[in-house]
Parts: sequence; C-alpha cells; structure tokens
Amino acid sequence: MMKSAEIAFLTGSQNEPQAMTYTDPLTGLGNRNRMREKVQQISAERASDPAPFTIGIANLDSFKPINDLFGSAAGDEILCQVAHRLKACIPDGALVTRHDGDEFAFVLPLIFERASAEKFGQMIREVLSAPYDLGDRNVRLSASFGFSIYPFAGEDCEELLKSAETALYRSKRRGRGQITVYSREIAQEMKRATQLEQALRNAIISDAIDVHFQPIVSLSNNQVVGFEALARWNDPDLGFVSPGVFVPLAEERGFIDALSEALLRKAAEAALSWPRDLFLSFNLSSAQLMDPGTSSSVLSILGRVGLDPHRLELEITETAVMGSADTAHRIIADLRAAGVRISLDDFGTGQSSLGRLRDFIFDKIKIDRAFVSRINSDRASEHIIKAILAMCEGLELEVVAEGIEDYAEAVKLRTLGCGMGQGYHFGRPADGIATLRFLHENYYDSAMTERVSA
Repeated sequence: MMKSAEIAFLTGSQNEPQAMTYTDPLTGLGNRNRMREKVQQISAERASDPAPFTIGIANLDSFKPINDLFGSAAGDEILCQVAHRLKACIPDGALVTRHDGDEFAFVLPLIFERASAEKFGQMIREVLSAPYDLGDRNVRLSASFGFSIYPFAGEDCEELLKSAETALYRSKRRGRGQITVYSREIAQEMKRATQLEQALRNAIISDAIDVHFQPIVSLSNNQVVGFEALARWNDPDLGFVSPGVFVPLAEERGFIDALSEALLRKAAEAALSWPRDLFLSFNLSSAQLMDPGTSSSVLSILGRVGLDPHRLELEITETAVMGSADTAHRIIADLRAAGVRISLDDFGTGQSSLGRLRDFIFDKIKIDRAFVSRINSDRASEHIIKAILAMCEGLELEVVAEGIEDYAEAVKLRTLGCGMGQGYHFGRPADGIATLRFLHENYYDSAMTERVSA
C-alpha cells in the first residue's frame, strides 16, 4: 500500500507536463493555452445568456533597446517584475498571462464595456510606469494597450485576440502609453493602413517615390547655400500621400531603411548637377539611428553615386537620438569622421535640448518653425531665438531658421544675427528639374552679379 507522500509525488509527476503546457516558464503566469481555456470556460458558462467580457493585451514600449542595453538577464528581471505587478492588481476572477516576449494579456470577466476597459488600462499603465529595480540602476518603461469585448469583437478566443492585437497596433501607431478598445471603425482604419503599406512597398520597389528640394539660403544676401531633400509620393490610386503619413508607416512596419536608401540615392544623384559649393540636407529617422549599419549604408550610397560626403548634411531630431543613445553616438561619430555634417532638427521642441548639445557633437542647429512663426508677435519666442543664437555662437554652431513665411520674419532673423533661413518665403519644395531651373534663375545670376561687382 502506497503512502500518501508517494501518491502525491506520482500525481505531481503526472500533472507536471500539463502544468508546463499552461504556464510561462519565466514568470510563472499562464500562457496562451491557459488564456484560451479561460475564455472557453467563460463562454460556456454564459452560453445561455451571452453577457460581455473583455480581453486585453499589454505591450511594453521600447523594451528591446532596454534589453539590448542592459542584457537579457536584466530584461528577464524586468519581465518578472511586470508579471508580479500585474498579478497583484488584477481583479478577482480575472486572469493575466504572458505571451511572446514583452506581451502580456488579460481575461476580464466583469468588464463589459469600453469605458471600464479604458479605466482598467489606465490603472495598469500607472502600475507599470513605476521604476524597475535592477540592483545598481532603475529603469522606467511605459506600456501600450489593446482591448476587445465579447461578443462584439469576436465570439472565440482567436477572434478576440486578433481584435485586441488590431487595437494594440493602433495604440502603437499613436505613440507610447496609448489605450485603444477595438471597434469596427478602428478595424477599417487598420485595414486602410495595411493597404497603404502594400502600395508603399510596391512604390519603393518600382522607384516611384520622388524627392523634392527646398532651398536653404544665407540670410545676409539671400544666396542659396543648399537644399533639403523631402520625400513626395503621388500614387495612381491613392493620390498624394503626405510624408507625415507614409514615413512613420515605413518606420512602424520595418522598411524605413529601404525607403530612406532609395530617397538618398535619388537626392545624391540630383545634387551632382548642382554647383559643388551647395550642400544636400537629408533627414535620418529614429529607426535608422538605432541601426548600427546606418553609417556604412549612407557612405556606401554616396560612394556609388559619387557625391562628396562633405556635401551631405544629415538632419536628426532630439527624439531620434533618445531611442538608443550609444548606437546613435557611434553612427554620428562614423559619419562625421567621413566628412558628413550633422544637423539637429526642430531644436527647442524636444525633451532635453541642452543635454543633447552636451552629449552629442553637432555642426548645425535648425530652429523650429514654432518659434520662427511667432517672432514678430510674441516676445517670448523672440527672446528664445535670441538665446539660441547666442548659445550657438558660443558653441560655434551654424544656425538655420525653419518655416520663414514672409519678408518681415526674414528681416527680423537677419537683424538678430541668424545665419541661414528656409521656408516658403525663399521657395517651396520642387522636383529636380524645377530645382535646376530655380538655380539658373537665382543662384547663377546672383553669383555672376557678385563677380561683376567684385
């Protein structure tokens, strides 16, 4: 006759494979199988009276860079702390599970409608925003959420999960820490985004994305000194698509490199036909500043086209360098060593402008149009621009004022000592042929006049 301890041991051994099937080995939470079982259980209980319930997905924002920076052991520790917090704060009868990587999910039997789902998401967002203790350092993270409500968003676990993932994707598109509850309107919005993605991929393959150029001038004499390259896309079916739409989409869907490489090649080829003393200004995305291969890719394109690296200026934003500062540092250093100049775009609108100037080496600052547009109507904007100009003079940085719309703004900026300007007052973005015509009408005539005067 077996003793009770032996029976318990054998029973535990038999149940162990089943427990592993339903448990996440890292955090001890349930997994997808456990979630599926819970949804089936609730659905069966409510078969005769199908009352709503909610499932949700939480995804940590920018977890991968943290994992890469501090190592996988630190990443695992953060995931375990997240699991502990979630388990401690979910309501009675609810379930929290861990799915792939940094994705967690909830089954919420007593949340019946949108407002309650959003309120739950806000509570979890606050819980997850507190610092994570890694021993010698603290790390902060945010999380994005997608929710779907049974039976409106699906009648089984797979449909509900798919709807919640659609809602989560919309949250990610809107920025960090966002909360979205699935609806048919959101599904249509995401469907249009997918259609747009396919059209954009095809446009890149067929080389149908155009580059336009906006002049940058010296404010002392209105002489053209360079051009900024700007992406333009006119689709046969979709019509004009704003770069504010398709560039972020390319970043989100992971093919910004292909888009940027095609645009840089076209822009560099166009710059070969300009006078050699004019520079080409080109924007780098935040995703590219997190990719260690960016510097070699840029220099390779310049080499194949035959454009001198000293004629290229790359514009980056404060937000972009914050994603992965160490990688961005190396990319900028490699490019500057090859002769490429680096410009800090939209200066004054980021979270840590002075810190960026201290931590990174830049050649030029571009004052954001938000200040320029109010320089003659708002004393605070005028004083901010004065302060930026004085600081840049001390740091030996060149300055470009963006978004100059009229003569009065140009005069004011020149009076304050700003070196360069850009905006509709000097010229709208134009294609390569129109840009050459602009040069013949402005640059060459001005250069000839100066030589005659001399």
